[in-house]
Amino acid sequence: MKEMEGVLYQTNAPTGVDPDNIYFVQVDPNKCEACGTCEEVCGTGAIQSINDEGIHAVVNPAACMNCGQCLVNCPYGAIYEGVSYVDQIFEKLKDPNTVVVSMPAPAVRYGLGECFGYPTGTYVGGKMHAALKKLGFDLIYDNEWTADVTIMEEGTELVQRVKEQGKPKARPLPQFTSCCPGWVKFVETFYPDLIPNLSSCKSPIGMLGPLAKTYGSHESHVPAKKMYTVSIMPCIAKKYEGMRPELADSGYHDIDATIDTRELAYMIKKAGIDFKSLPDVKPDRELGESTGGATIFGCSGGVMEAALRLGYEVLSGEKLKDPYIKAVRASSGVKAASVPIPNFGEIQVCVVSGLANTIPILEQVRQGNSPYAFIEVMTCPGGCVNGGGQPLDPDLRASLFKNVMARVNRRYRMRQTV
Repeated sequence: MKEMEGVLYQTNAPTGVDPDNIYFVQVDPNKCEACGTCEEVCGTGAIQSINDEGIHAVVNPAACMNCGQCLVNCPYGAIYEGVSYVDQIFEKLKDPNTVVVSMPAPAVRYGLGECFGYPTGTYVGGKMHAALKKLGFDLIYDNEWTADVTIMEEGTELVQRVKEQGKPKARPLPQFTSCCPGWVKFVETFYPDLIPNLSSCKSPIGMLGPLAKTYGSHESHVPAKKMYTVSIMPCIAKKYEGMRPELADSGYHDIDATIDTRELAYMIKKAGIDFKSLPDVKPDRELGESTGGATIFGCSGGVMEAALRLGYEVLSGEKLKDPYIKAVRASSGVKAASVPIPNFGEIQVCVVSGLANTIPILEQVRQGNSPYAFIEVMTCPGGCVNGGGQPLDPDLRASLFKNVMARVNRRYRMRQTV
């Protein structure tokens, strides 16, 4: 672990450390080729050129949302993660006095297969749970379970806020989603006056951690103090979220460790597990069953679509005939939609993909001119499936490298003509 002026640049299994003082991603100056790609994809300006050679670095952890888009888009592999729990998890898996609990996110099961030769986007949920069993995880829970809880809680809160309008002490609209840790930190850092617009709901993993150590503890007859909960995410920013000191509603720290999809693949390979030969295994029922509404959380617009399904039925009193609300599905940028609800009227909603795209929307909200009742924001373009902790796409790297070299050659030719 290297420390400079109280800020951690690299650490394993940090405990008792303010996550705001950790660089969850950083640039290796020996590998940086000064192409500027990382700066182009950063939504906050946290990563910048720091010298005349154009070498880049994350200049302040407070400005970094820990999304890792700089890492997955760097054509030279110059950006690395600063926090890893992998070694500690291997130790806990060997400890007979520790009950290790797995809590994988929806998007992980659609990215993990790439690391084992499956086509991009292949669903490998059953094999993922089987691999976790093989690794030695004692309880196989699933973050899709609490994605469904989030739908009920966040959708209900939206309905309540809509009905409150015009009454004293009504909570503000639009309501923002609160699932994405990069987005939540962005609001807290740059738009603190809009924190009341964030849904009061924790993220799905923020719910599953305490449920594992309360309800899960009761159902499995395992004392919470013996449980070691492992959040498995497509996202580096979830490591930041897992360390938040306020996440301790179970009486213990709710999330003991967080790894991403790449690290899970590494652990499976390190353990010598033949992933493709594994049978499909289901998660443990008490905190493992889920609906299709939970699965679509991994894509931009998925949280919106799932919550609107609930809101539609509560506000209209009618059963939704077609659950596919395609108008709110988005792969990039900003997508606005008007959703008609019988016996109520229309609800204006907005889905935002990528932090840079939120600024005009947030300024509109700040000025009191927003037409929307509900706004979903995902930090990563396209949502969690394209998170900073997902497998690195070699084709994307090759394409980026080609584009970078074209820019470099263009600059060289311009200098030659001056």
